[in-house]
Amino acid sequence: MLGRRQIREKVVESLYSYHQNPIKFDVLEKNMFSEIEKIYHLYIYQLNFLVALKDLAERQIEIGRNKYLKTENEINPNQKFINNQILKKIEENDERLDFTSKHQELKWDIYDDLLVKTFQRMTAGKRYQDFMKEEGYSFAEDQKFIGKLFLRYIAENEDFHDHLEEKEMSWADDFHISNSMIQKTIGYFREEESSHTLIKMIKDDEDREFASKLLRQTLNHWEESEKKLESKLENWDMDRISLMDKIILIAAITEIDFFPLTPGRVIINEYIEISKVFSTDRSNIFINGILDKYTKEVNRD
Repeated sequence: MLGRRQIREKVVESLYSYHQNPIKFDVLEKNMFSEIEKIYHLYIYQLNFLVALKDLAERQIEIGRNKYLKTENEINPNQKFINNQILKKIEENDERLDFTSKHQELKWDIYDDLLVKTFQRMTAGKRYQDFMKEEGYSFAEDQKFIGKLFLRYIAENEDFHDHLEEKEMSWADDFHISNSMIQKTIGYFREEESSHTLIKMIKDDEDREFASKLLRQTLNHWEESEKKLESKLENWDMDRISLMDKIILIAAITEIDFFPLTPGRVIINEYIEISKVFSTDRSNIFINGILDKYTKEVNRD
């Protein structure tokens, strides 16, 4: 599921979109939740990539077995990768299977160029070769291996990132969120438990209401919050603040004002992290200073 930080990110993105192209609130809200749902599509797409790597490995073994003249390795192929217990749990997961059956565009062609190149890089790598040499099967080792494989060949794969940008523009921005979800999914699997469900995008009605309320209150109190922000600027003109930094600050001020159950320091830390995703390298220092000053003024620890 999305954590509150990721929900805040989507609110900030929606506010930025609104200031580029103002639309009615109900449309803006609908678009925000639609963008959140797209992250789930990306999440399934990446899980399907892992399954496709397994399918490609099985295909390579099948090709070797069907040769007229076979090597010893083709007669008795190493099946450690295709028998990886984490890959099997992902492959057999009911929710992944059901969602993919309804969204065929999320499936990977076994001959896809990116898939084949990634497979070749993976199998030539030392980590893969060391894993294949190890005797026996351990759930913990399988889990550790797939976690590292995902990071190296998907999460940190620039070609994969470029591919996502071409397929769905918003996916490139949400890649870090989906990567975190995949890592959590791999970590959640248990040897003795069947895999039927996956991570939900919105945990419950409370999280959905949080997203809607934060978006609504920020827009409704924009001018009021903007004046509060301006009063905290010292030797700094409002016009010099980038639109994104202003949105992050005003969303944070709104949350400080209208969400009293969340500690002020937590709110500050969340928006500092959001600024690291959307703003310049030095924005987080500026945002931290403004919000720290504001929370002290309104006695929000």
